[in-house]
Amino acid sequence: MNTRQHSLDARSPLVLEVHELGRRAGTMKKVTRTVPAPQGLGLEMIGVPAGSDVDLELRLESVVEGVYVSGTAEVELAGECARCLRPIEDDLELDLQELFFYPDDDIEEDAHLVVDERVDLEPLIRDAVVLDLPFTPLCREDCAGLCVLCGANLNDDPDHGHEDRIDPRWGKLLDLTEDAEN
Repeated sequence: MNTRQHSLDARSPLVLEVHELGRRAGTMKKVTRTVPAPQGLGLEMIGVPAGSDVDLELRLESVVEGVYVSGTAEVELAGECARCLRPIEDDLELDLQELFFYPDDDIEEDAHLVVDERVDLEPLIRDAVVLDLPFTPLCREDCAGLCVLCGANLNDDPDHGHEDRIDPRWGKLLDLTEDAEN
């Protein structure tokens, strides 16, 4: 999303007004609120369910270059174990720190900006969540996963096993060795 080309939606719960901070360095405001999580916040196997609570505890500080946002966001995670496919639920606390720059010609293209006296926290939270999520989520560290032959959950039955199976491509050779023994 390029905030240089359009205004921010003031109705979005993750867009905060910073008008009262003005451009007076040292001015500060605290924000505590619970907002619904946006869509698509996570990875394929685990993420933040859309509409679930995002608890924000933030400090917005006016600095010479823009508005410095710091604080925490607590989110609920839901997904499935990459080994056994059991559901996973957990909480995640994210540390947020970002400088939102006042628009200027010297600002880098990917910098977060103050647009119309507002800051949009969604990209900041999205980046923090994705960076903190495990690439391979597990229900527990020693998850045994599923049996490759039948799909049984090996956590439920650690002694699970199968008789020795002969690869059908080699089955005819076994017949030849049996004939030679007789």
